[in-house]
Amino acid sequence: MLSLRVHGQVTSERLAAAPSEPQNWLTYSGNYSSTRYSPLNQITPANVKNLKLQWVYQSPVAGNWQTTPLVVDGMMYITQRLNDVVALDAATGRAFWIYRYTPAQDRVVCCGANNRGLGILGDTLFMGTLDAQLIAIDRKTGRAIWKTEVASTKTGYSITHAPLVVKNKVIVGVGGGEYGIRGFIAAYDAMTGREAWRFYTIPAPGEPGSETWERCPPEAKSFCDPEAWKHGGGSIWMTGSYDPRLNLTYWGTGNVGPDYNGAQRPGDNLYTASIVALDADTGTLKWHYQFTPHDVYDYDSVQVPVLVDNWAGSRVNVVTWANRNGNFYVLDRETGRFLLGKPFVKVNWMSEFDERGRPKQTPQPEGQPTYPGNQGGTNWYSPSFSQRTGLFYVSAWEDYASIYAPASSQYKEGTNFVGGGPRNLTAVPGAPGLGRSPINTWTEAAGHGAVIALDPATGREKWKFTMTDVTDSGLLTTGADLLFTGGREGYFQALDARTGSLLWKTNLGAAINSGPISYRVGNRQYVSIVSGLSLFVFALDE
Repeated sequence: MLSLRVHGQVTSERLAAAPSEPQNWLTYSGNYSSTRYSPLNQITPANVKNLKLQWVYQSPVAGNWQTTPLVVDGMMYITQRLNDVVALDAATGRAFWIYRYTPAQDRVVCCGANNRGLGILGDTLFMGTLDAQLIAIDRKTGRAIWKTEVASTKTGYSITHAPLVVKNKVIVGVGGGEYGIRGFIAAYDAMTGREAWRFYTIPAPGEPGSETWERCPPEAKSFCDPEAWKHGGGSIWMTGSYDPRLNLTYWGTGNVGPDYNGAQRPGDNLYTASIVALDADTGTLKWHYQFTPHDVYDYDSVQVPVLVDNWAGSRVNVVTWANRNGNFYVLDRETGRFLLGKPFVKVNWMSEFDERGRPKQTPQPEGQPTYPGNQGGTNWYSPSFSQRTGLFYVSAWEDYASIYAPASSQYKEGTNFVGGGPRNLTAVPGAPGLGRSPINTWTEAAGHGAVIALDPATGREKWKFTMTDVTDSGLLTTGADLLFTGGREGYFQALDARTGSLLWKTNLGAAINSGPISYRVGNRQYVSIVSGLSLFVFALDE
């Protein structure tokens, strides 16, 4: 293990002013607005075809690697499965140290051993773990400073997202919606690890929102849980955003529990499938908006909130959101007022919005497909907003549907609690499903991926780049009007952010399940992406 000589500390002021440091990547989404936009412009539409591989770091652990690195003054910090942290030279890939943490053997975790990244403040890195711990790590030496238990992993709690650091607090939420947790977001003192505040995404009886967990009917025809809120889900598994002027932090919440059987949990089930705006100092709820009331489709609303100023020239600052339920939304980020909702993929679970933004739901007949399918019109993959083009970009799944079959589900601690399940609509019997082998036998008849550019003022599509397979890749836009993305086909590609034209691509040999970033060391711009078990870094020749 080598200790590092680091430059200036990463203060809260630097985090708030991250866009003024384009050479660095200081938060999971690049800045507090979560735009995934880099002002760097050395790599252009004219020369992107000359990108060359500079170095590769290979992870020793198999599985979907979903990390986004941080880059600070020439150093890169990444997480790798299960819960390791690695310090690398951002220009050469040389490893300086590895911090290894082994999660509890009896952990209960949904959906893979994922960790999506780190937070940073001063000379300290922060990582959430699969067994629901929050760990502070010295970025110079790779040694742990403190460790705090956020929740009990035996009951299904975990942390898979990158922490959000605001002022002197480290904010995280808990995963585990498929195990009947009661979700929450909590803030911890960055120096000591002590909890500063906690906001439950599922209100207890008597708290605001609890009225949306309605009483069971007197003569229910099927099982109805009179205390459904205790296992109501509302997990957090993607990093939120922050508006320093309003001092509000915005987080998307996951599915209700059980996922598919709405009969046993009557009501809208707040604050699941919602955005919550919290006071960053106290955790007090300022406003909320529920994207999918009484969700029965597993339409987690954990997508990254993207903050856009002066929406459509109105001087209103907004939250923009491409939701798993297939709709693009615009909300006033000070009040939560609904401004726009429009489908960006095929949607048939609803038909329209009322004047307050509540969807008119149109449940499909038994055995008939619901669009979008269970994985959604998009999912956790990071979107991007370019300040230069004024467009919002989203990785989407098109022409994809599921057929749902709800069932009663009794809660048992630490076990799966979903209430039935979906099956994907297939064009012909025996067609490949999402859980297919590494050999790509996908057929576009079951759905396909796309990058869609939307006008945030109207929600209308400006252009679309279509893929054969579906995509789990995040997006990056740059100051030279480039858009970088990947996909399950293994291609890493650069598009013209104004037109969607393909300018360059290379095959990295494995599915891409993370988002690209860009940074600069010296006078050289780099672009990095994870594919399979490797982190690839590209630049132009010097």
